[in-house]
Amino acid sequence: MKLICGPASFKLPNVSQALNVVLYGQAQSLKQACAGEAARSEILRRRLDPAPRSWDLLSIALSVVTADFAVLREDSPDGWTREIELHIAVAEPEFWSQQKKAIEAALGFLTTDRWTLNFYSGGDVQPSQKEVVHPTENCVVLLSGGLDSLIGTIDLVTDGFKPFAISQTVRGDAEKQIQFAEIIGGGLNHLQLNHNASSPGSDEPSQRSRSLIFLAFGVMAATCLQQYHEGGRVPLYMCENGFIAINPPLTSGRIGSLSTRTAHPEFLSRFKSILEAAGLRVDIRNPYEEKTKGQMLLECKDQSLLKKYAARSTSCGRFQRFKYRHCGRCVPCQVRRAAFLTWNKKDSSGYVHDNLGKKDKEHAAFDDVRAVAIALAAARADGTDAWLDQALSYPSISNKKGLKDMLVRGLAELEALHKVYKVT
Repeated sequence: MKLICGPASFKLPNVSQALNVVLYGQAQSLKQACAGEAARSEILRRRLDPAPRSWDLLSIALSVVTADFAVLREDSPDGWTREIELHIAVAEPEFWSQQKKAIEAALGFLTTDRWTLNFYSGGDVQPSQKEVVHPTENCVVLLSGGLDSLIGTIDLVTDGFKPFAISQTVRGDAEKQIQFAEIIGGGLNHLQLNHNASSPGSDEPSQRSRSLIFLAFGVMAATCLQQYHEGGRVPLYMCENGFIAINPPLTSGRIGSLSTRTAHPEFLSRFKSILEAAGLRVDIRNPYEEKTKGQMLLECKDQSLLKKYAARSTSCGRFQRFKYRHCGRCVPCQVRRAAFLTWNKKDSSGYVHDNLGKKDKEHAAFDDVRAVAIALAAARADGTDAWLDQALSYPSISNKKGLKDMLVRGLAELEALHKVYKVT
């Protein structure tokens, strides 16, 4: 599928049968898509001053996330892998054309689709401000409303950092993002942004590109800091436990369709290379890539604060579908429940499907529960070496032993959970 992405005035008459995506504005007809208007308005309201290439990067990310919504996997020949062709208006088309192959490869890894990107002049430029504000924070942290980002932000503040908290607002999480920003460190400077991607027809539910738009918001915000404008580098913290970041396919059938790559080291390495090529002085860091979720809970540096708010956080991959409750049975929910068990603290999160050992299709026979059980059985029978070595077989991963040890610990946490509920 082809998409033409740019301001409302951007036209490509030579590209036919394409979906027009209005960036930073409203769709002009029911046949158009749009994204980014609210984010641009909020950046103007806050009088922020992002670097030009970070704004182009945001335009690219908005185009990608809109395509991810608009192009249905069920319409592809194999029911999953999509062919997506983007024509994107940017401020520096010559530079981004040089990065075309690197971006396409990163997107291919992230979403398991085949991407083709073309860049043109005529893109929106960063908002012009009469008076700009350069926040004085010394780093950026992505605050999603999830448990890992809550722990990561608590740890940063406890260690003496002053983070600028950036949130991508998601229905059901916006209020807790605000609450977490208010209760950590006496209150953080907090910026909530939403891509507001909207397209005609049904939305594709898989949303594999969601990490890209969140990172693009974070990079853009990092370039607004005073530290950046004075020529310094800015750390950008994307806090994610290593087990979910690697997300090893639990069975052969989950290699593409059900294994996300939200904070995978391979994707982050590719993204970092693009930032370096763009001269964007933003250092993406995940301090927890060798930690399980259980370890993150145990080692959080403000246990009192964490005990009070941990259950308020969100981990579920189907949170909206279950009316803003944790389903209790998806892989992220199982990892969360196993982590609370490791932490040995009461888990008052509340789960729609609580008893994982119940012998029906909604519990023990549910696909995600069965997948974890199959992986645990295979590990007991055959060991983990071949499976985990394959999951870590990427050239950019240098700390294979540390990550492998972490994955083994993560499996042990899941096994303890399944034993509690007698999942067989």
